[in-house]
This record gives sequence, structure tokens and C-alpha cells, in this order.
Amino acid sequence: MSSKRASSKVLAPMLGAALMALAPAAARAQIHIGIVVSETGPAAALGVPQKNTVAQLPKEIAGQTVEYTVLDDATDPTKAVADARKLVAEDDVDILIGSSATPATLAMVDVAAETKTPYCAMVPTKSTVAPLDDKRRWVFKAPQDDAIMAAAVFDHMKANGVKTVAFLGYTDGYGEGWLTAAKAAAKERGIDVAGVERFQRTDTSVNAQALKIVSANPDAVLIAASGTVAVMPQKALKELGYAKPIYQTHGVSTMEFVRVGGKDVDGTIFPAGPVVVASLLPDSHPSKAVGLAYIKAYEANNKTPFAAFGAHLADCASIMLNGVKAALEKGKPGTPEFRAALRDAVETTRELPANHGVYTYSPADHSGLDKRSRVLIEIVGGKWTLLPDPK
Repeated sequence: MSSKRASSKVLAPMLGAALMALAPAAARAQIHIGIVVSETGPAAALGVPQKNTVAQLPKEIAGQTVEYTVLDDATDPTKAVADARKLVAEDDVDILIGSSATPATLAMVDVAAETKTPYCAMVPTKSTVAPLDDKRRWVFKAPQDDAIMAAAVFDHMKANGVKTVAFLGYTDGYGEGWLTAAKAAAKERGIDVAGVERFQRTDTSVNAQALKIVSANPDAVLIAASGTVAVMPQKALKELGYAKPIYQTHGVSTMEFVRVGGKDVDGTIFPAGPVVVASLLPDSHPSKAVGLAYIKAYEANNKTPFAAFGAHLADCASIMLNGVKAALEKGKPGTPEFRAALRDAVETTRELPANHGVYTYSPADHSGLDKRSRVLIEIVGGKWTLLPDPK
């Protein structure tokens, strides 16, 4: 329990009847959100913009003030679990949001379930919310499913004559999720997966894997990595003379990837959430106004370019806070009743426009997004260019 909530219980008996009579007028219930990000470690390119986004999150909702506590898991699943437990046990949070990398995010699912704390995940990995069992019923996901994004990538491949593709991705849940989605999307479109190579997030070289892929000579390569780490495999392929199309995942939706990759990533095609190219979207797109507002606030606060990963945190906050008004009718913040009611309320979310799409959840679906959550981008001359949807 937080010191603020605990102190009111400890001191109240000492204040006397007169002060107790004044307490309801002076006290104000507060929504407390605990956030775990990877501010350091291999996923820092994702975690830093997420932490930077906290300053622009809502400070009040439904007449309640909102407080945020942010902890760094250093891209370590064990640390992420410890952070999550601290936030629940010591800070008495009503909501959990996290983390930046898939292994840490998956590890936090157990904490949310054990403590019955509503939890918004910031990675696309489907297994955070599927199968939707008693454990995962406490988890909602903000990023797009791998399958939604893979469909856009493989539609583009098919439209451009790709017959064979090689896969080079992380060995963890992110890579596994994308490999599963890629195989399904490739099979549906008659594209052969000619080779599969994997690597660790902490590896400093993937030359051996890249050499095997170049030797197989596929029509295209799909890299499933994230942040600036995703530059390494692409650079290795380029240095070995691979000159055919290279696709990446929405894990590279940051200008840091472009800056670090330079000429080696020019021509890369990848799927992303609409906020990434908000200014290029038609005015009718439901995410345009939200995205432009997010970008303006982020860049004003931080004096640096925004990244899509920070917008995932903003969307998580919107999703969870959208259920507060209904939850307040059944319980006070800081209580199990409030947390349970908030989970139930979020599950009834319908057509909520946000940075990465329009969210609709149900008891059978905690992913919440459809095709409105994706765009296809090509890096041209160090800039993002919006491509037409091949479907």
C-alpha cells in the first residue's frame, strides 16, 4: 500500500472527531498508475520515448487526480517482475503499464493476474493476451498484432513479385511471434519461407546468420527486431552484398533507427501505426488528429523527434483511463473493487480513437485493433514515405 494511502489510515484515529469531520472535504481519491519501461539496456530506444511521454499524460480524469510512478527494468525480465511487484505492493497502484520489450512484458502478466491489477501491455506479441484465460483476462494490449502487420508486409511482397523470403529475427517472444505470423501470411499468399535464422538481442554480430541467408539468395528478407538493434542484421546483409528488398517490422518505428542505420537502411519497407506518418494521413483518418496532438506535445516537451513507442504508452493510458468513470461507480481507487470494475469497464471499450488505431475490446478480444491500425512505410533518403496499401 502506498505511503499516502497508508498514512491516512494510521493518522486518522489520532486527529480526533473534529478533524475527522473535515477529512471528506480535504481528501481526494487518486488514480495511481505504475509504469515499467526499459530506459536502459538493449530496448532503451523504445523505453526512453515511453518514459518521455509520461509528462504529457492526463493529470485528471472523472474528477480524480492521476499520479504516475515510472521504474526502469533495464530490459531485464527479472527486474521487470520486481518493479511490477513493488508498484503493486508498496505503491498501491490501480493500473500497470509495461514494458518496452516482449520478455519483460510477458513476465509482468503473472504479476497482474496474481494481484488482480488491470495491465496494459506495450508490445505486439499476441501471447500477452492469448489464449484469453483467467490469467490474461487482466491484460489488454495497445500495439498492433503481429498478424495485422505481417499481412501488410506480405501483401506488398506479393504485389511486387516476391516468391521466396528469408527470416532473420530475435530468439525471444517478439521474434517467435513474428515468425509465426510470417509463416502464416507467406503460406496464404503462396510465398516460400526459404530460410530462418535467429539471434539474441544482446548479440554483437549476426554475420554467420547473414551469410547463410545471402547464400540462399531469397527474393527478400524480413528482419524481426526492434529499435536500433535492428540495424545490425541489415548492415550485415548489406556488407555481404545483398541488394534485394529488406523488410522490417513495426519494431523499427523510430527515427533513431534511420539515424543509426544511415544508407544501410535506405529503401527499407516496414509496417507501422498511423501516428508514425500522422501528417501524411487523410483528414478522415480517425487517428490523424490524435496523432498530430501527441507529436506536437512530445516534441515541444522533449526537443527531440517523437517515436511510435512513446505513443503506445499514451494509448495505454487512454485505454485504461477511459474505464475510470464507470469503475468509480463500483469502488474507490486503491481498492480491489475499483480494480475489478476498471478491468470490466476497459473490456467494454468501443471505437476509442487513439494514436495507433481505433480500439474495441470484448471478453473474447483484448487486442482491440483492426486494419485501421496499420500503414506501410518506406525509408527514402532518410525520411519516412507513406506507401499505398497494397490491398
